[in-house]
Amino acid sequence: MTAEERDPGLQPERTRLAWRRTTLSCTVAALLAGKQALHGGASGAGIVALALSALAWLGFLWVANRRVQAMGGARPRPLEAPGAVTAAACTIALAVFAAAMLF
Repeated sequence: MTAEERDPGLQPERTRLAWRRTTLSCTVAALLAGKQALHGGASGAGIVALALSALAWLGFLWVANRRVQAMGGARPRPLEAPGAVTAAACTIALAVFAAAMLF
């Protein structure tokens, strides 16, 4: 059986949906960070945290978009290490920036 004949089942679709859900969660986190940063007036630290949150969100969006597109083939390749590290770093960065904005 060749790669073109392979029936991958629903696993690639579930993976695409998981990436989309995670991207939506990161978008909500970035928007809430923006709201928190601008609440009660914009301070310098708030603007920096907002800019870093937006940068982390864009990085995650880039990785997620590439991964969703890669899932379209008959035999999708595994996520490579740089993409996984970037996605993890962006997720951790969003959490750290969100926590920093609370103080």
